[in-house]
Amino acid sequence: MNRREFLKTSSAAVATVAAAATYVPTTFAADKVRRVGLIGPGWYGKGSLFRLLQVAPAEVVSLCDVDKTMLAAAADMVAERQQSKKKPRLYGDYREMLKEKDLDIVMVSTPDHWHALPAIAAMQSGADVYVEKPTATDIIESQSMVAAARKYNRVVQVNTQRRSTPHLIEAVNDIIKPGKLGKIYHVDVCCYWHMRNGDTTATAPDTAPPDSLDYDMWTGPAPKRPYTRINHPRGWRAFTEYGNGIVGDMCVHMLDMVRWMLDLGWPKTVTSWGGILHDRGGRANISDTQTATFEFDNLQVVWNHRTWGPMPDPEWPWSATIYGEKGVLKASVYKYEFTPNDGGPKKSAEAVLEYDKYPEDKTEKDLERHVASAMRGHWRNYLSCVDQRTRPVADIEHAHVSSSACILANMSAKLGRTLKWDPATHTCVGDAEATAQLRRPYRAPWVHPEPDKV
Repeated sequence: MNRREFLKTSSAAVATVAAAATYVPTTFAADKVRRVGLIGPGWYGKGSLFRLLQVAPAEVVSLCDVDKTMLAAAADMVAERQQSKKKPRLYGDYREMLKEKDLDIVMVSTPDHWHALPAIAAMQSGADVYVEKPTATDIIESQSMVAAARKYNRVVQVNTQRRSTPHLIEAVNDIIKPGKLGKIYHVDVCCYWHMRNGDTTATAPDTAPPDSLDYDMWTGPAPKRPYTRINHPRGWRAFTEYGNGIVGDMCVHMLDMVRWMLDLGWPKTVTSWGGILHDRGGRANISDTQTATFEFDNLQVVWNHRTWGPMPDPEWPWSATIYGEKGVLKASVYKYEFTPNDGGPKKSAEAVLEYDKYPEDKTEKDLERHVASAMRGHWRNYLSCVDQRTRPVADIEHAHVSSSACILANMSAKLGRTLKWDPATHTCVGDAEATAQLRRPYRAPWVHPEPDKV
């Protein structure tokens, strides 16, 4: 498939699958043991993996991480959890793990700058892939992941699990589909959590990485910054070299949720502004304040985040508000609430907790308990699609659209202008400078993936 054919097929496919966005099949071969490998068994990697072990008889064959201490601890935890009680094989380089070619599913739960290359390599090895969001740190990386999935006929699910969240599926089926909102006029999405790293050079100085960490491999294709304790584990989102800041972390979830709920495709234009307006003395180089407007056909979706000061509404700190002619729907990971404009009764529901079925959820360290049921639903959907060789509810192409829109928002803020997007050519219309930034430079010897060369 050449670049022109891929772009044509990709654009058409998004429109085709949008109408079936709320279909969540759950029938899969419950007696089939899936051979699984996990690249990046850190916080969310283990959380995702353990939800799989709750719903299917998977055998975790391989674990890969550049941190030997984290890797060993994860191996012990996996052995305790899986039915065989076997410890997985351990690797420090995902390429060595994939050489075995004995995995049905490869999970990629690395920092964002390491999503594209391992995911594409896993598809090339013959495995289906389950990857964390956002798809990538630049748009051509993300586009290449879609191209690889289609070329190798791989089933790729992205962990944008709002699409499998029980109370949000209820909101779609009971509020949006029956037309209780009427015509949709506007959508606000937001995050006001104080989640930006505030360390300074004094509190997090440059230092040598721990002996257990292969920092050169951890850095991979990204620019190699001096190591600080912020980088690893879990602090890397503070730096634009490894991710796309709050927009790439939090907006992608809410934007993807809205796109799914309202069957939206690509935004026509993206406009964003903001910067470091408050925490100017910190080491982090991501924005602490940002607004982005995503212009769809006859609808604006407006994002706001601020990692300082009081929240406008502490009850809805990370959420979407959909304004319709007949009512308002608020939605978050915790709940939804529909308020009719005519004064009629409100309707609401909260996140589903399943402690009766999965009592281990109560005590699992660092588990986002309100998200566990959604993650299990996401896995059931994925396994069903793996068996049927169909596209899952959070197919790589859906996630490519949502992730790319967020990347465009950061590009717009950096360039200081509105970007008009052409999904057919994957270019910023009339803006050669912006189009050139769709592909970030790679640090040698790593080679940037291309859609027509995967």
